[in-house]
Order: sequence, then structure tokens, then C-alpha cells
Amino acid sequence: MSSSAVEHPVGRRRNPIVQWLAADTMAGIKRQRMLLGYLFIAPTIIGLLIFVIGPMLGSFGLSFHKWNIFRPPEFIGLANFERLFADARVFVSFKNTFVLVVMTVVMLEVLALALALSVYRLANRALSTFYRTAYFLPVLLSGAAVAVTLGYLFNRDFGVINYYLGLLGVPKISWLTSSDVVLIAIAITTVWRNLGFTFIIYLGGLSSMPTEVLEAAEVDGAVGWRKIRSVILPLLSPTILFATVTDIIKMLQFFDEPFIMTRGGPGDSSRTVVMMMYESGFGNLDFGYGSAIALLLFAVIMIVTGVQFYLSRRWVFYG
Repeated sequence: MSSSAVEHPVGRRRNPIVQWLAADTMAGIKRQRMLLGYLFIAPTIIGLLIFVIGPMLGSFGLSFHKWNIFRPPEFIGLANFERLFADARVFVSFKNTFVLVVMTVVMLEVLALALALSVYRLANRALSTFYRTAYFLPVLLSGAAVAVTLGYLFNRDFGVINYYLGLLGVPKISWLTSSDVVLIAIAITTVWRNLGFTFIIYLGGLSSMPTEVLEAAEVDGAVGWRKIRSVILPLLSPTILFATVTDIIKMLQFFDEPFIMTRGGPGDSSRTVVMMMYESGFGNLDFGYGSAIALLLFAVIMIVTGVQFYLSRRWVFYG
């Protein structure tokens, strides 16, 4: 019996998957490429399912239960949400969060765009690279480290900020212990840490703008602020939308800076929604109530993002 007869006996069926992939046609090649693509994105999809979507579904289920780890979950229906909407501290935390979002997002967008325009105009490549690195460096730092460091700088008695303000004749400011200015201190800290990321987004948007349009605008007499308002901002509007949406979503989840710098104080004047969620779940072991707060925050984020995209149809220009 020949070797070919031994290796390929009559009646042996090929694996249908192998046969499907090995088809000597263009369709077979496309199937192989499609399978390879799925294999490349599989780790990301599995990670999202396990670490993002799974916990979200679990949190949704827990919001209808009372659970403190030591006892089995007890279904209580909408009791957590009734308690949530009657809790004045939750509304205070939402108010603080929205105030911080407005302050930080306005400062982030204005400063990042101004810095991006300044660096974009630099003709010296080495100097441009230096400024890009310097502005982006704080993004790489730990949020806890930044909060601790800035917390010392904002200290009323021995902080550097009050020291230099004193040289200018300004009396000492209780940055972290006064309910009137504590949110300002937290907002400044957050802006300093996150400015580089928004700056890079705007710099990328400026770099992708068609140079022929900018040159034509200059020929027509559009220079300075007129050029920025009439040409650059409309061309940059999709980038502005992206940066604004991502910054608002990020800032609605304030936690590191207020938790480390003030622990939500004085009183509840700097307590945020995520801090309330953390304290309810991990502080009081009331995971059902903490999940209800998380679900409400998720709904707020979705609504705010939806409104942004709806309003963007009036001022964002594509193509």
C-alpha cells in the first residue's frame, strides 16, 4: 500500500473549520484575515466583558438588594432609590461635582487650546518637542502623588502658594479648610494634572488641519483672532467636541484629588458623587446603596453626553 493511501485513507473527513479556512478562493483568504482580526481584538473584548460590562451588570443587580458581604443579598426592590432621592448628602455631592466639572472643564479647554495654538506656531522643532513633553508630563504622574504634593503646596500655614502670596501682601488663604475656596483648590490641582492630555488632543487636531485652507485664509486677510474665530475654530470643532465630552465624563467621576486632599471636607463642601459611592460601599458596607448611587451617576453621564452630541449638531462641522 502506498504512503499516500496511508496518509489520506478513503473516507476520512477533513475538519470543517480547517476546510472552511483553507478554501483556495478569495473568500477563504478573507475568512482567514477575519479570524486573525478577531484573535487580535479578543483580549480587549474579554477584558471589557470581565472588568467593565460584568461589574456594570453586577452593580445594576445589587442596586435592588441590601448586602453587606456578611449576609446573603436581600432583594428590597426600589428601596435604595427611594432612600437615595431622600438623602440630602447625595444632592450636595452632585452639586459639588457639577461645580467642579464646570470649573475644570472651562479651564482645561481654554488653557489647552491656548497652549496648543502657541506650540503649533513654533518653528523650532526642538523647542516644540520640549514644550509637548513638559505639558504632558503631569499626565503620567499618579493622581495620589499629585494630590499629596499639591495638598502641601496649598497648606495654609507652611504652603508655598501662601508664602508667595504673602510676599505680594495677600493674607493667608485657607485653601483646603474653607468651604468657600476648597473647590477652587481641587479644580486647580485637577487641571494641572490633566491639562497635558487635552493639550495633546488639540495639538493633534491643529496638526491635521489642511494647510491650504489656512494659507488661503491668510491671503484673504484673516489674521490673528479673526483667523482663529472664523477658520481655526470651525475646522477644530470635532476635536473640541471630543475633548469636551471626554473631559466632562472624566470630571464627573472626581475622586482622587478631593479624597486625598480634603476627605470631602470641610463638612461635605468638597464631597463628590464617587466619594459618596465609595463611602457607602466600602466604608459602610452598604453595597446596594452604593450601587444605586453608581447607577444614578451612570444615568447622569449618559444624559449629559447625549445632550452634548445633540447640541453639537449646531456648531460642529465635519469635512
